[in-house]
Amino acid sequence: MGAQPVLEQLYRQMCRIRYVEQAISELWRAGLVSGEMHLGIGEEAVAAGVVAHIEDGDALSVDYRSTPPFVARGVDPEAIFREILGDERGLDGGRAGHMHLMSRRHLAAATGIVGASAPVACGFGLAAALGDRKRIAVAFFGDGAVNEGMLMESLNLAAVWALPIVFVCKDNRWAVTTRSKAMTAGGLRRRVRGFGIPMSSVDGTDVEAVWRVAKRAVSRARAGRGPSVIVARVQRSEGHFIGDKLLDVATHPRVLVAEVRRLLREVRVDRGAPVSARLRSLSSLTRTMGLAALDPVRSRRDPLARARRRLPSYSSESIEQAAHAEITAALAVARAGLVGAHA
Repeated sequence: MGAQPVLEQLYRQMCRIRYVEQAISELWRAGLVSGEMHLGIGEEAVAAGVVAHIEDGDALSVDYRSTPPFVARGVDPEAIFREILGDERGLDGGRAGHMHLMSRRHLAAATGIVGASAPVACGFGLAAALGDRKRIAVAFFGDGAVNEGMLMESLNLAAVWALPIVFVCKDNRWAVTTRSKAMTAGGLRRRVRGFGIPMSSVDGTDVEAVWRVAKRAVSRARAGRGPSVIVARVQRSEGHFIGDKLLDVATHPRVLVAEVRRLLREVRVDRGAPVSARLRSLSSLTRTMGLAALDPVRSRRDPLARARRRLPSYSSESIEQAAHAEITAALAVARAGLVGAHA
């Protein structure tokens, strides 16, 4: 870990992450992946800036937007593609999908349970505290997890036992379809302060800023001084998952009008709650849809674009071309393997 961030290296990782996420989106839209798909587009700077400080023997515990930290950690993109495609030659034998990726070699594990990355990180952290005291654990989670009891319990446990953990909250201000601030009392900073854990806030679209904040937190953990919390402000570009109906309706006015008209008809004829109460619910729904559409526009700060502006054009173009070629080749091999397996 150097004294200063090397932007070229960070940008390379961000490009690799972005191209992997775009490739996964392509697979999903082609109907090759079943179920929901939660992408981490917009979180590249957080993954690259934090994972840059991870060393062999350190552990990663991540949420269901798992691929960015896995790619940054050095997990083979081809193995990830194969896994998501259900190929038995994938990272976990084709059984984990995208929400439960695991790499024993990289000590990296993902979970689809909101907030569950924190207690897993506590297990890693306790193992490090009892064994190699230079090792640390990092837990990634979203702001929607801050009301989960297991996260609060994990913060308490990490503080009481001074576990070497860096908790990273990716704050996109949304918990599925609900504004986080509308359902969170007190805020995360006050809660963390109550445990006596230091917390830093950072612009999650600025990879160099993330790198510096993560450096302090990781150094603190390695020195045996206990856990830290990083809150990185990011944006959600695809809704909660690809094809999020709330975002689709909100971003297409004609669809929105038709949807509201349909709901109004149902309000008029359905029995149950009084019409006034149902109209209030409808008003709340349309307001939420509007916020979902406006939120990404208001905070349109692409992390790759920000990093690119700080690099010479010849350097950024070279990095982009190399990363694109690598990921495109990995995707082609994974898709060819899928065809071959069904031939």
